[in-house]
Amino acid sequence: MNPAQNPWKNVFCITALLFLLGTSRSINAQTAPKAYIRYNQVGYLAADAKVALVLSKESLNGNFIIQHTTTKQIVFKATLQASRTKPWAPFQYYYDLDFSAFKIAGTYQIQLENSDVQSGSFTIGGYPAYQEQLLFFMRQQRCGYNPYIDQVCHQGDGRTFFGPLKDSSYIDASGGWHDAGDQLKYLITSSNATARMLLAYEWAKDRFADKVDDLGHAHPNGIPDVLDEAKWGLDWMHKMHPAPDQLYHQVADDRDHRGFKWPHKDNADYGWGPNSYRAVYFADGKPQGAGKYKSEATGVANLAGRSAAAMAIAARIWKNDLKDPIFAAKCLKAAIELYALGKQKEGYQQGNSYSQPYRYTEDTWADDMEWGAAELYKVTKKETYRTDAKRYARLIGTTSWMEKDTAAHYQLYPFVNVGHSALYDIADAATKAELAGYYRHNLERVANKGAQNPYGIGVPFIWCSNNLVTAFVTQAILYERMTGDKRYHAAMLAHRDWLLGRNPWGTSMFTGIPENGDFPLDVHLPLWHFTKKVIPGGLVDGPLWETIHGKMVGLTLSESDEFAQFQPDHVKYMDDIGDYSTNEPTMDGTADAIFMFAFFANL
Repeated sequence: MNPAQNPWKNVFCITALLFLLGTSRSINAQTAPKAYIRYNQVGYLAADAKVALVLSKESLNGNFIIQHTTTKQIVFKATLQASRTKPWAPFQYYYDLDFSAFKIAGTYQIQLENSDVQSGSFTIGGYPAYQEQLLFFMRQQRCGYNPYIDQVCHQGDGRTFFGPLKDSSYIDASGGWHDAGDQLKYLITSSNATARMLLAYEWAKDRFADKVDDLGHAHPNGIPDVLDEAKWGLDWMHKMHPAPDQLYHQVADDRDHRGFKWPHKDNADYGWGPNSYRAVYFADGKPQGAGKYKSEATGVANLAGRSAAAMAIAARIWKNDLKDPIFAAKCLKAAIELYALGKQKEGYQQGNSYSQPYRYTEDTWADDMEWGAAELYKVTKKETYRTDAKRYARLIGTTSWMEKDTAAHYQLYPFVNVGHSALYDIADAATKAELAGYYRHNLERVANKGAQNPYGIGVPFIWCSNNLVTAFVTQAILYERMTGDKRYHAAMLAHRDWLLGRNPWGTSMFTGIPENGDFPLDVHLPLWHFTKKVIPGGLVDGPLWETIHGKMVGLTLSESDEFAQFQPDHVKYMDDIGDYSTNEPTMDGTADAIFMFAFFANL
């Protein structure tokens, strides 16, 4: 990625003179300054707005062309359009390459005319079914039996704390998913991941394949793989809810952070020896912490409401689609119990830490109860649930990261209020207008922020900023589905394209996607560390404000920064195994993005 050295010294002298005189230069093969093209490496649907970007430290003019990758036939030509937004250093000049008018399916490259500056290949037409690769990543995050390494891990999960049982009592909390590069398990994230996969299936049933069985073996079982994966989460959630008035919310804590380790050879010690029992925390609605740091808590409704939503959706799918009334009834019973628990203890329960200050600091809950109530109404038709959903919808309103310039880690989780969309389906006209207005308020704010920079990106670069990008894409799609209003469609595509390469670093934010493109390679993941094999489909945390990135505890890069020449002054991304803050794939971020890929996919 380093620019080639220009061998003509006199060219630099002429360049400097022209720059001082304020003269733009036409692109020429011998005198062109080094420029870089940023684009969606996967490609575009025929009807998409298709706008790539040129980054340069010197002003340009002239044309760009679209050419067939193999034949080099020129199929489209247009003029570079200087961006009117404020540039991001270190590049002072940005140019939009708008080829939206070109709609013919094929594989192409972008090139600056009369120059050797060109992009890699991308497609116009059908979108690949990358949601299947994201499901592959989810399977390798499994705890209990992990099909990727064909090993069983963490069978000693776990021994309880803060619950109705005596501390250190055993309960079965095996299963679920490892949260990221570490091996903790959270109901905070797993409930959302499960529910979002179930919704992805309901919204796009024809976009999911059946290639594996319930254990992840390469044997079709007559069930879409997305439902196999969601059931892996549901089975664990049932274990975390062993009685009507009981809910556990976390397995393990930052005592897990002892370097990279195989899941079945866990060297973490919670008092019973390495690779043995781990702590399981009960959701009591009170501040918790077994070590130096305490969480905040006011109730359990965030966990209970979101889990109730997942269980209610599951009851609907397993009854109507999979024709399994027994599992459907089990899920509906759990949904009713969990929702009741949330009403009894309105408020939020956060994640627990032990010796480090980092935890999930979620402090909203009405959105989760709205979601749970709406989904329960759809299954039971009991009016009390719809009435509750309306009350919770008005309570949460527009509350979102989208109307803020910053937020604490996972403070406003799960980043998009799916409850508004779920309630919209069953609401009266006046309530529908309110709900659409909540979504529109926040979409407008993000779109307006995006309009101020060359990339069209409007999210705050807090930890896990890529999750926010996915959330914006999802909310824009839901808003279109609800209202038919496509005023935010271009902003939605700009955020999708950011995730797939139209960003300062020119990289996708998903491991292994696209296969022949630039994607996160040296990720903060134990199985990459041990095997050096790409595990496709994982969404990494994403870029982080320099003011935060520079203060992350224990962040040590393993090599020089390959993106050094592209790093903006104010935001950083590092493809380095040592950077857990920007380059660690997360389970819940990946699950959230499954719907995005299913929406665009053509199977």
